[in-house]
Amino acid sequence: MTHVQNLDQGRENRTPPEFWVHLGLNAVLIMVVLAGPDWAADPAMGLSLLSGLVAIHRGPRRYRPSDATPWRYIRFASWIFIASSALRLVREAGGLPDQLVLLPDLLTVPAYALVGLCFSVMLRRRRAAEDDTAWVDAVLMGLGTAFLTWTLLIAPNLDEHLSASQLINALFPIIDVVVLVLAARLLLTHGTRQPALWLMIVACAALFTGDLLYCLRWALEVDLPGVLVNVFLLLMFALLSGASLHPSMRTLTEPQQFVARNLSRARTAMIGIMVIFPVALTSLMPPGTWAGNVVRAVLCVCLVLTVLTRVIRSNNSRARAERISRRRLTHDTLTDLPNRELLTETVTGWMERSGAGRTEIGLLFVDLDRFKMINDNWGHAVGDELLQAVAARLSEQVRPDDVVSRVGGDEFLIAVAGPAHERRAESLAERLLTELSRPFALSIGDVVTSVSIGVAKSADSIGALELIRDADTAMYRAKSNGRNMYAMFDASMHAQVQDRVRLEQALRGAVERGELAAHFQPIIDLASGELDGFEALMRWHSPELGHVSPVDFIPIAEETGMIEEMGAWLLCESVRQLGEWTALRGPGARPLHVSVNVAVRQLRDGSLVRLVDDALRENNLPSSALWLEITESGVMEDLETALLTLNALRAMGVTLCIDDFGTGYSSLSYLHRLPVGIVKIDRSFVSGVGDNGANEPIVRAVLAMTRAMGHRVVAEGVETEVQRDWLRAQGCDLAQGWLYGKADRPANLTGWIMRREAALTEA
Repeated sequence: MTHVQNLDQGRENRTPPEFWVHLGLNAVLIMVVLAGPDWAADPAMGLSLLSGLVAIHRGPRRYRPSDATPWRYIRFASWIFIASSALRLVREAGGLPDQLVLLPDLLTVPAYALVGLCFSVMLRRRRAAEDDTAWVDAVLMGLGTAFLTWTLLIAPNLDEHLSASQLINALFPIIDVVVLVLAARLLLTHGTRQPALWLMIVACAALFTGDLLYCLRWALEVDLPGVLVNVFLLLMFALLSGASLHPSMRTLTEPQQFVARNLSRARTAMIGIMVIFPVALTSLMPPGTWAGNVVRAVLCVCLVLTVLTRVIRSNNSRARAERISRRRLTHDTLTDLPNRELLTETVTGWMERSGAGRTEIGLLFVDLDRFKMINDNWGHAVGDELLQAVAARLSEQVRPDDVVSRVGGDEFLIAVAGPAHERRAESLAERLLTELSRPFALSIGDVVTSVSIGVAKSADSIGALELIRDADTAMYRAKSNGRNMYAMFDASMHAQVQDRVRLEQALRGAVERGELAAHFQPIIDLASGELDGFEALMRWHSPELGHVSPVDFIPIAEETGMIEEMGAWLLCESVRQLGEWTALRGPGARPLHVSVNVAVRQLRDGSLVRLVDDALRENNLPSSALWLEITESGVMEDLETALLTLNALRAMGVTLCIDDFGTGYSSLSYLHRLPVGIVKIDRSFVSGVGDNGANEPIVRAVLAMTRAMGHRVVAEGVETEVQRDWLRAQGCDLAQGWLYGKADRPANLTGWIMRREAALTEA
């Protein structure tokens, strides 16, 4: 279909034979008028005018330009030109009374006006840039041409007593110059210059030449062949009507993109000649008639004013460009808020003017919570909508003197100043938490989000950059404390930030350097006491920092995205180790599984399913041998995306587990939607069972609920036999904890596995 459309468009843009026939026919007819026998001149002129009328009617109807108004003006002007030419012939034959002798000339005036309107509409449709000086250059060219025409050709042939006919006909070349000005502006305006435009420009030049010759011959009684006037007017009409037959006529009313360019040498030379030559000529020419001197003086003044206009416009254009450039450098393009540089400059100025402690400057670092989820779910266009809506709402909550800026993807800074006792920063932070929790009406519907805010205040020796750094540090504290809150900066945070940065830098590349290790904790079948599988746990030993707790490095890995690479490594290493143990135990042994934690970032990554499939195939293990543990809170961050991945894994036969059940949402509706087969009860609930603890009713309820839903249950943190016996009595399926063994290296567990199975076999 597209190929057919391209062929059709190509045919439409191809110059039709009718165009060439029109130009060829008129060339022949004009040559007949110029050099043919006298008896053939009038029929040739009539036939040329008739072909022009046909062309000016057919062209716009065939190509259907976006705005046909200019071509209607040309059509009306053509009829008027023909009527005026016919009346001139009647006047020359003595057929017009004295009171109507000026009628042919006066009738031509509306035709010129219509041609001028045609070019004006084309200019407006092409939408030349406001700062484009093409029109000024066109006026200069027109005024220079008018000056030379008047000074050299018209004025010397005028006497002191001008008749009305002389005056009107002497003004025709000047009127032609106005039309040429519009045509020249259309030509000089940046954009596509097509054959139809060139034809119209040459037609206007022919009109000017014909009227100038008419003026010199009839009004000023210069000895010139009358046929020349007719030839140039016929040429004008043939080219003007021919332009309507060319396919490029459509582009003359289509918007053109403005591209700023340096002034070319030719254009510079043209401007110089049109300004300098008339002024020099005025100084050298002897005084003429009063009318000639007045017209010449007026034209010189107009030239000077036009040059002055060009200088002013160029200066204003440069100043406007500098303002735009400055704004682009200091403002965010998406929200039009000040950027970090402008905010830093503003805060520095406040500090310099505030004096010694008279004014306290507060800085709020606002970060959208889980903004990446918005982009991942609905795309960056919706994310940009949200950022613009947040920017508008932030601006509504501040005073005119405060500064709201966007400093990063989903990060905003707000600077406030005032007396310390007013607590402006704290009160603004509290207000923003409320305002930004309200839904945002976006193109996809209402979207609810939250923010984490860090607040820092100026001290005597602190600078703007340090203040931004401190507010950023406090914002991360607010995020680590649970999000949707604000935190005030204090000096103790510096050491924590330094530790975090050092830990993050050491963690980067830990996989490649072989610093990570997989430890495995046994999972036991409570009914039989047999080994059912292992939970794989990641451990990190840094040459610089030593053994680092997962509590410290896992959150950093999740925030920075390193968890995707580390999680993929743990999954592959765990499956490989299980395959090794399976081969060692032989074909008749009870099948074991390995349970691996999956981070929320991995659930969003479409490659997780392929990674799991490849790992199982490489180690010749069934999909039932792999359990993947997910947290409730992680899944709920982006439930729909997570469900796509989870359902695909479940379809493969992989067992899915809800980890730490009871600490997250713990909602039956959520649990019902998730394709899980295992529920793991958190150790905080298991620790008190068996001794009439307060958590026993909760654990009983969880066991009853999961049994009704067909799920198996793993109790974590089983450390005593009392706990084990109570859980077994309640129908719990599996257990793990220090009662059975801590997480250990595979080398230490291989012998333990073999000894345990041997003992169970002997028993």
